[in-house]
Amino acid sequence: MDDETTSLLDMTVGIVANYVGNNAIRPDEVAALISSTYSALQNVGEQQGEPVEVYEQPSAAQVRRSITDNGLVSFIDGKTYQSLKRHLGTHGLTPADYRDRFGLKDDYPMVSPAYSAKRSELAKALGLGQKGRQPARRGRSKA
Repeated sequence: MDDETTSLLDMTVGIVANYVGNNAIRPDEVAALISSTYSALQNVGEQQGEPVEVYEQPSAAQVRRSITDNGLVSFIDGKTYQSLKRHLGTHGLTPADYRDRFGLKDDYPMVSPAYSAKRSELAKALGLGQKGRQPARRGRSKA
């Protein structure tokens, strides 16, 4: 046996021994476990990862034009949205992932300025963010 085969066998024995020691397994399943573990270790070097998608980085001018008062232009599909968060979720992205993918700064907005202002006015009209009632004073009660 060559060194690679010996190394694979040693790794297989170690993995299977640890697995069997920590999990309940029927004796007739051990041979299949050894075989599948050895095959998996043989194929590790042969597997190639999925090709990484390369996304075109927008220019500074494109980034500026993507932010309008009434909406944000998505770099994914080119459509305008008041809020990008839900749109990104449909594509399996978080705002941080979106910013990383397209090389945007951390302060790139996820909500259009007009929509943000409208929501802010509504919150103020409802009294949200106002200082709430004062906590009860703790002290001796006069009885």
